[in-house]
Amino acid sequence: MPGPVRVCPECGRRFEFADPAWRCCGAPMRLAAPPAAPVPLAELAGRPLTTWRYAEALGVPAELWRLATLGEGITPLLAAGDGISVKVEYASPTLSFKDRGVVLLLAQALAAGASRVIADSSGNAGTAVAAYSARVGLPAEVFVPEHTSPKKIAQVRAHGAMINLVPGNREATAAAAVAAVERGGSFYASHVYNPVFHLGTATYAFEVWEQLGGRLPDTFVLPVGNGTLVLGVTRAVAGLLAAGRIPKAPRIVAVQAANCAPLTAAWRAGSPTPLPVAAEPTIAEGIAIAAPARGAEILAAVDDFATVTEEQLLAGRTELARKGWYVEDTAAVCWAAARAAAGSWGEVVVPLSGAGLKTGWTA
Repeated sequence: MPGPVRVCPECGRRFEFADPAWRCCGAPMRLAAPPAAPVPLAELAGRPLTTWRYAEALGVPAELWRLATLGEGITPLLAAGDGISVKVEYASPTLSFKDRGVVLLLAQALAAGASRVIADSSGNAGTAVAAYSARVGLPAEVFVPEHTSPKKIAQVRAHGAMINLVPGNREATAAAAVAAVERGGSFYASHVYNPVFHLGTATYAFEVWEQLGGRLPDTFVLPVGNGTLVLGVTRAVAGLLAAGRIPKAPRIVAVQAANCAPLTAAWRAGSPTPLPVAAEPTIAEGIAIAAPARGAEILAAVDDFATVTEEQLLAGRTELARKGWYVEDTAAVCWAAARAAAGSWGEVVVPLSGAGLKTGWTA
């Protein structure tokens, strides 16, 4: 079946879209095709107001994504003052940006003839996998850290998925999911290891380009834990550049919580790979990744890194709420970083990546 092809960066082996393999030699697979772009702006007029208006750039067979879609995409882009615009990603079907990539993973699960789906997550990807699995009629099992927000756990269960609460950190959760996958019989809907996910998150940048009338801002400020949004946006920018849709690339600034910032530590030290850090607890649970599997890719893709303290994060979340946007704690990191930059990044777009309804109000 046609669709996005993956390649092992170590041995060069290629994996067709319907092949459920999730790893080869060790390093995470990458997409084999060069970055693509949407059709010209004028040709988008009249298309459905979903992610799939960019179908040519995604390359997924229409008969599959039509089964999997929940109407994701085309989230609002709104001016928020001081040169900052917010993209309200929590307007997505499961209330986070993870829907953009998960819909492609479930389309791939259908292509692979899967009978069951497994995923691991800090919360939002898991809720998306549960919802989209329900949409296509596949049973799902989701692994999350035991300290995950009870409201996210309830959301997974509401969609009918089995949930496993794993003691320890995010890395322990991933190890438990991999062990379950290796017992056989399941499609691993991994937003970390499956680069098909990045095609979905690329649509974030395609939408900004379209919503700004065929241009991009000076700076994208993006949260980074496992880097799924960063890698999708940089792929989209490369595709838009190659197609001549934009004259130059915007600056990419990645934001981590100061309490768990292995990529920022590496970037500041000039290391091409993440550095070990003594991670401390952070309320930004969605990006609390001490050992990102695609760390080297992220470091190569980003122009600058920033960190925010817990105090900045809470203040940013409160400021957003006072402006009418009720976000989960993690979703405030980019706003807090952009405010701290005090206009030095020019015109900025930040994502409001998840809804406050998914976590409640942290005191």
